[in-house]
Amino acid sequence: MFCFVNLYGCSIGDNTRIGSFVEVQKNSFIGARCKISSHTFVCEGVTIEDDVFVGHGVIFINDPDPRATVDGRLMTEADWRVVPTRVCQGASIGSGAVILSGVTIGRGALIGAGAVVTRDVAPGVVVAGVPARLLRSRARSGVPC
Repeated sequence: MFCFVNLYGCSIGDNTRIGSFVEVQKNSFIGARCKISSHTFVCEGVTIEDDVFVGHGVIFINDPDPRATVDGRLMTEADWRVVPTRVCQGASIGSGAVILSGVTIGRGALIGAGAVVTRDVAPGVVVAGVPARLLRSRARSGVPC
């Protein structure tokens, strides 16, 4: 189950599967019955609710204005604030997607592979592209919306 993964200071729910080469940072939460595919990065401040699918190589970002230094000195944890991100129950995120900080992905939403999510995604919709744009409703049986 946990082969070549980096998990520290996080919370992971029951019956969740974590793929190889995944990093889940401190102060992040992954719910029950999720699947986090290989090569995914879940940074501090990300909450993934129950029953969520995260494809291969998905990247979450928690800082809207990243930088290495402040006034000529290397930044520390005290120099920035984490902007939380939420993935609501039953959502699915396609491989290679990038989820920017401060975004909420609604219940049962589907993020297309390679999408860059720059703003909130409504429950039960499909978005794709760079930046991610609404394609259609995901309404179908079995998908919690």
